[in-house]
Amino acid sequence: VQLQASGGGLVQPGGSLRLSCAASGFTLDGYAIAWFRQAPGKEREGVSCISIGGGNTYCAASVKGRFTISRDNAKNTVYLQMNSLKPEDTAVYYCAAKFGIATMNHLRYDEWGQGTLVTVSS
Repeated sequence: VQLQASGGGLVQPGGSLRLSCAASGFTLDGYAIAWFRQAPGKEREGVSCISIGGGNTYCAASVKGRFTISRDNAKNTVYLQMNSLKPEDTAVYYCAAKFGIATMNHLRYDEWGQGTLVTVSS
């Protein structure tokens, strides 16, 4: 059972990236999924989450209107489209999975990917 986050990299302010969270060894369609991020010296922060069916999503106020979470259960993958990136978005981004209702509380998540680094800098 493994989650694999990918798609991070170096991007200029105002640019875009799409992160992917792919599952192996299990199917994501029975799980709520969330993206979290952690910048150096800061606590882990909830970014966005999506319900099992994808009908309900939530984004933190700091990224609302810029980031969009989506899922393609046929591809066993969840995405985080990040637009209008800012230097303060620089962090390691993690995806996580849990049964039941999606939440931004990282303590409720059972399965975690290894993280992908996003650096926003000119």
